[in-house]
Amino acid sequence: MGKINVRYWLCQITGWGVWGLILLYFNFVVFGDRFKEQGGQREYLVSLAILLVSGILTTHLLRFIIKKTNWLKFSFNRIFYMFIISVGATGTLLYYGSNYIEAHSGYSYDAYTNNQKLEKAVKMEKQFGMDSLAYYKINTFSKDTSIQKGISEIRKATGWVKNKKGEWIYENKSDLVGIYYTLMLIAIWMLIYIVYHYVEKNRNDQLDRLKLETTVKELELKTIKSHINPHFIFNSLNSIRALVDENPKRARRAITELSNILRSSMQAEKSETVTLERELDIVKDYLALEQMRFEERLKIEFDIDEDTLQQQVPPMMLQTLVENAIKHGISKQVLGGVVRIVAVFKDNVMQLQVQNTGQLLGSPNNGEGFGIKSTQDRLNLMYQGKAVFEIKNLDTAMVESKVTLPVLV
Repeated sequence: MGKINVRYWLCQITGWGVWGLILLYFNFVVFGDRFKEQGGQREYLVSLAILLVSGILTTHLLRFIIKKTNWLKFSFNRIFYMFIISVGATGTLLYYGSNYIEAHSGYSYDAYTNNQKLEKAVKMEKQFGMDSLAYYKINTFSKDTSIQKGISEIRKATGWVKNKKGEWIYENKSDLVGIYYTLMLIAIWMLIYIVYHYVEKNRNDQLDRLKLETTVKELELKTIKSHINPHFIFNSLNSIRALVDENPKRARRAITELSNILRSSMQAEKSETVTLERELDIVKDYLALEQMRFEERLKIEFDIDEDTLQQQVPPMMLQTLVENAIKHGISKQVLGGVVRIVAVFKDNVMQLQVQNTGQLLGSPNNGEGFGIKSTQDRLNLMYQGKAVFEIKNLDTAMVESKVTLPVLV
């Protein structure tokens, strides 16, 4: 909130200050000779300072009222009417308020110029030979064209005329011009204020939407990454229990392998990617546990390009594909089969392939369960279309799941 207030006051002072500099430039530079000849520079500077300070205060009051009304929730029509009313009321307050302060400050520039014009009117009256005539009385000299011309010239040049009592009065036509410029200033100020806050509101709304989308994606990724088939854990524990008496050494190793997988699953939530080498370690532990269950029915082959080992891949993704290959492929074969894992570079991308004995029946999206869907979702969330996943029958005996990832240099 502090930063916003500082920025607001900087904008206020800078905006009104620029307007003051523009007025000073025109009066002291563009029309400098005439302004110097006319005099009243001190009065002008004081009047200008009063106008600028009054402008800052009145627009600050306008801002306070606007904020209290919570105007950003208004409809366009209501904001339009609010704009018209606010500009009219604030502009009128600024014009007459600043003039009132000027008049009571003793340094009114308007009063100075009016006195100058009055002196000029008196001189012109003498020049026309009207100073000793009661031309201002009703029907007096009404048909004298020279008198009428003199009255018109004095009024036009100075704005001063004599009333029926012979008193000089000032026909002030500058009020309308002054109010017009003041309304224009307030309208510009309010337009800038409204446009700025609309842009800021839209930007904040967009940031909120992006944050929400990011949060949703993170939750989806955590859900996907934390998935471990509970049937796999149950089968592994049964296999380990059977080994406790028959082969305690292998049972201890199996417990270590299972704990490695569980630990990797929990750590997967903390990282977006891991090296392929680390992912392969988890896959090897998983396959070692599955081999206890399938024994000779499960054959494992690796074809890993060593250059791919340090490439980053989504954690637990390869393990999910291997799990899917065993669950939907090997487990359904009476004689078992082979699971082959391939990692190669090809055409500036890295390909991860999991091939297994079996056949893909129907649509992969409908028939292969959580493993396929989770892989598709993760790649879409993480790589935004730059990664490709596909599953297909290689021939009449093998199925291939392939992930194509962009190479991270």
